[in-house]
This record gives sequence, C-alpha cells and structure tokens, in this order.
Amino acid sequence: MKLSKHPGEAPGAGPPSDEEIALRVREGETALFEVLMRRHNQRVYRAVRSLIRDEAEVEDVMQQAYVLAFTHLSQFEGSSRFSTWLIRIAVNEALQRLRHRGRLVALSGGGDGTREEDMKDLEHNEPGPERRAFGRELARHLEQTLDELPDIYRTIFMLREVEKLSTAETAEALAVSEDVVKTRLHRAKALVREQMTARLDDQLEEAFVFQAPRCDRVVAAVLERIGAARR
Repeated sequence: MKLSKHPGEAPGAGPPSDEEIALRVREGETALFEVLMRRHNQRVYRAVRSLIRDEAEVEDVMQQAYVLAFTHLSQFEGSSRFSTWLIRIAVNEALQRLRHRGRLVALSGGGDGTREEDMKDLEHNEPGPERRAFGRELARHLEQTLDELPDIYRTIFMLREVEKLSTAETAEALAVSEDVVKTRLHRAKALVREQMTARLDDQLEEAFVFQAPRCDRVVAAVLERIGAARR
C-alpha cells in the first residue's frame, strides 16, 4: 500500500488543493494547517524577505502571518487562490513591522520611488571555467542585486519573476493595480544588467532558498503558538 507523505493526502490519490485543506481546517481538522505551511513556506519567505532583510525577523514575521491566517481562516472565501491570500497577510505584516520602525514602504502610493541614481553598478559576471559552481555563484549575485533594488521594485520582482505569480495575483497581494505591477516590473528589470537578466530563468530557484531546518523551525513554532492559543 502506498502511504501518503503528508497528512491530508489519501493513499493513492493526488494531493488535495489548498482550498480543500483550508476548508477541512475550518471544519476542525486543525492539524492539516501544517500541510499549508510546508507548501507555502518558500513563497511566504521570499515575499517577506523582499521587504525585511534581517533573517531572524523574517522568520518572526512568517510565524505571525501564519498565526493570523489560521485565526482568520473563516475570512478566506475562496474568491482568490489561498496562496495569494496568504501572501497578502504576510506582506501586510512585514509592512506593519517597517512602519513601527519608522521605515514606511509605500507599495501602493502615488510615487514610483525611483532611486536609480542610488544603485551601485551591477557586477559584470562572465562565465568562467568553474562551470559546475556557476549556478550557485550566480544565485548569490542575484540575491545581492535584488537587495540593492528599491523596495517597491524588489517585492514585485520577487513575486512575479521568482515566485511566478501572475500580474493579477501580484496586484491583489500588494493591493496595487495591474498597471502598477507592470510598470514597476519593467523598471526593476531595467536595473539589472542584460547578462544577469539573460541567466535568471535557469537560476531563480536557487535564490533565497528556505532550507528544511528553517522550515521545520517555523512550522514547529507556529503549531506551538496555535496550540497555546487553543488551550
């Protein structure tokens, strides 16, 4: 008999959708919330990491976002994808942290936040003989490049190009119009040199990877907080 790898997956059947699992959690199968966290830890991490660079605070924001999603799961109506709804919560929590620190990031404001003049020249990265190590080196260089982008461009670039959200999903997650997403994505790409951009498609999966130990740590912390609240 083939056993399912995760709770909530019937033997021999395909995995249930996020929306199906969310409904079951709302109906009392709270342990299944772990499935949703493990499915989306990488995506939530990248969304938060695009706004907050301190890794310890990123994990704290992720935990709080998951707790908020769990406690407000009744508000998820299924009109959009669960992942989009979850990212919206995570982004809002990250923005709240920045506001409390006095560093307001206007993702939906009128100005475009252009700071091209503040950008450092991007390093020209020619392929060398160490071809086998090139992938990870390029990913590290990409992380550095994205960190240097203005906040409003980095977040949209991360969600659209790294996580492959659609324009509509990104607009919904960030509470901006689709035209704003398109304009800022175009500006973000313009800030990255041609040679880096040409290699992005094959390297994006290696950027800002949320490793298994960190995934386990966040999941365990969230489950503990949820359990404590229920008790």
